[in-house]
Amino acid sequence: MDYEAPAFFDLMAYARNADGDVIDMVSGDPDWGSPDGIGEGLHEYADLGGADFQYPPTEGLTELREAVAARRGVDVDRVVITVGGGEANYLAMALGLEGWPGSEALLVDPVYPYYPGKVRMLGGSYRYVPADRDGRLDPGAVRERVSEETALVVVNTPNNPTGAVYGERTMRELVALAEEYEFLLVSDEVYDHFDFSGRFTSALEFDSPNAVVTNSFSKTFAITGFRVGYGVFPSAEVADAARDRHMLTATAGVRPSQYAVLHALETTDPAYHDRSRRTLEERVETFTDALDDAGAEYMSPDGAFYVMARFEGFPGTEGNVRRLIDEAGVAGMPGGAFGESRADWLRFALVTDRAEEAADRLAAYF
Repeated sequence: MDYEAPAFFDLMAYARNADGDVIDMVSGDPDWGSPDGIGEGLHEYADLGGADFQYPPTEGLTELREAVAARRGVDVDRVVITVGGGEANYLAMALGLEGWPGSEALLVDPVYPYYPGKVRMLGGSYRYVPADRDGRLDPGAVRERVSEETALVVVNTPNNPTGAVYGERTMRELVALAEEYEFLLVSDEVYDHFDFSGRFTSALEFDSPNAVVTNSFSKTFAITGFRVGYGVFPSAEVADAARDRHMLTATAGVRPSQYAVLHALETTDPAYHDRSRRTLEERVETFTDALDDAGAEYMSPDGAFYVMARFEGFPGTEGNVRRLIDEAGVAGMPGGAFGESRADWLRFALVTDRAEEAADRLAAYF
């Protein structure tokens, strides 16, 4: 039972236990703080007691589902609240592999490392569709690889690890392909609040029986430990199937977390998201400027908060990642963790206010 467990946790532990000062840029845990509404909601919840401390509805708190549905412009019976975006992806992939013809998933390379493991855990197989040099996806490349075995195509926009943002044309064509070839398009949009380009387009813009959108509040509100995500499914019937699988695997989500997220949705000013975006844009600029000084090749992200870089003569292997931790005091991720096409690269998460210092260390090291 080899599910290809990602290397994140081993490398984070190695960085924590290393001698000397190490700047951790391994995992995407936001450092800019949550909106006040999260803490306020938790304090308010703590005083409720009684029935409010029991199981929430399996599909999620009704008020939270209604708030998500209103923001996404969909019927509430299409929304299921999940244990983070990861479970939403798992449920969507399971439905695709069970309910659509075939047993294969097409994944975009570079790929978020958890996707391949989920597909294999669900008994499916996968093949990669390569992104272009800047991480963008050409729907024509998907068309070339679709076969009668294709049940799923999974995309992530804004993208981890490349920072690519899929615009209106790309998403429209992907939805059209899903309908033409009868597969399920799963669009993971967890970084939708971190679009620097203004081009991000949700798959929900195109009403389709062949598209699922998954999302999470983990990055949006800087609460990765709260585990509140959601899926927007094509119909109430498909959402019911997702809810039933969710019930059999998790019973229900986390009620206090859902309550706090609902309060934050009701009280958070858009300026909070603007500040978070500006912080990240500034970090991208200073980090990549220092990479220029190091003579590195890198991908300039249009969204999310990661930078992929390549250093001449220093392939992005796990061994070299450990060398950087020990010798440069910077912890990143090996490119091979994200598929096949960027195995020589490294990925850095810009979720630390020491991102510029980290880039300066890399410039000095190389």
